[in-house]
Amino acid sequence: MQELIGLGAVTILVPGNLPIGCSPAYLTYFQGSDMADYDPLTGCITWLNQFSEFHNEQLQEKLDQVRKLHRNVNIIYADYYNTAMRFYHSLNQFGFTETLRACCGGGGRYNYSSSMACGDLPLTTSCNDPSSHVSWDGLHYTEATYRWISKGVLEELYAIPYTNSLCFPSTVNKQIY
Repeated sequence: MQELIGLGAVTILVPGNLPIGCSPAYLTYFQGSDMADYDPLTGCITWLNQFSEFHNEQLQEKLDQVRKLHRNVNIIYADYYNTAMRFYHSLNQFGFTETLRACCGGGGRYNYSSSMACGDLPLTTSCNDPSSHVSWDGLHYTEATYRWISKGVLEELYAIPYTNSLCFPSTVNKQIY
């Protein structure tokens, strides 16, 4: 970031970590029978999401330090964690029917296998409607998910400071979607 500022950047958007405890890949890697490890509302692995939240808290503290050193630079924290957690709490509100199963994968509870990549035919299959899934392949989100995340960061209150007040005119926001 210091290098970007040195090169003249005046606005930098820094994304926080996603809720990795909801990722089909991590759900598969750390799959267990102890229900205490899972959030009863979302099915996500609690300790992994706590790790993501801890990382994001540390990142925001560091960004605050950099903001104090470079008051003329807009440093925006994109709260990917909380904007994404909305999907796991209210999937129908966003048009999702599957939050924890990958659209494209090698089967299993979360449709993810580290030994098979999406597209390895005939071993993997993909869903008929990727926009109904949060995850594309267990590691990456679908286009629909990224659309909701970008909308949350650019138009809603999932950025610190709020992005509309800094650099994105409303006409630009409408063109993005």
